[in-house]
Amino acid sequence: MALKQTILLVEDETLILNFLSDTFTEAGHAVVVASNGRSALRELETDADRFGGIVTDIKLGVGPDGWQVGHRARELYPHIRVVYVSGDSGRDWLAKGVPGSMMISKPFAADQIVTAFPPSWFRKTPGEAVG
Repeated sequence: MALKQTILLVEDETLILNFLSDTFTEAGHAVVVASNGRSALRELETDADRFGGIVTDIKLGVGPDGWQVGHRARELYPHIRVVYVSGDSGRDWLAKGVPGSMMISKPFAADQIVTAFPPSWFRKTPGEAVG
């Protein structure tokens, strides 16, 4: 049986956020959604350890961008899986993304985003490092 986790989804475009939420829910994961960087940071600072991973767009409008959200997630929880999605900021990924993160270019297929979180990645108990 695959290990399911809670994924934090950070996206300012409602259609994409709904697509991501539906995709991860159908794959059996719990999701928490944030429509901007500020609300994502609030969720992370409330209890970062509850998340098995984070998917964040880069350009989030007003407030912190996806790069900042990814870095804060790693500060709070060093082993969290960070996946960036972007239509045009991918060229900056190696310079601005957190180590060990992944970049997926928009548009993407549902299976492409879900397979960025293989069951072997998730910890079995809170605080357990995997990779």
